[in-house]
Amino acid sequence: QVQLQEAGPALVKPSQTGDSLRVSCEVSGHRFRDLVMAWYRQTPGKEREYVAAISRSGDSRYYADAVKGRFSVSRDNAKDTMSLQMNGLKPEDTAVYYCAGSESTMAIATKRFEFWGQGTQVTVSS
Repeated sequence: QVQLQEAGPALVKPSQTGDSLRVSCEVSGHRFRDLVMAWYRQTPGKEREYVAAISRSGDSRYYADAVKGRFSVSRDNAKDTMSLQMNGLKPEDTAVYYCAGSESTMAIATKRFEFWGQGTQVTVSS
């Protein structure tokens, strides 16, 4: 059974320059290096929003316009983990962040991921 488990600090008070936060996702029950991975986020009353994706090798990375230049996705295939480094956080980045995985490389284009974590709350407050 494939399991994706997110982890990371929950509450951040942004400074004038914007705080930074790192969330991670650990995968078990599947060969991690065979999965393309992604991050999504969701706020109450809104649809889940694509944030970033990364290829199996980690050589290719993709970002939503809302986070481009501030967020960075990475993976460590030796540790079965993916991370999302979030810099310049804003209150509008507050959401539940989900990691997702797919056996299909097409998922990066189709945004159809079959494996999902339970989510971790990230709150950016002033």
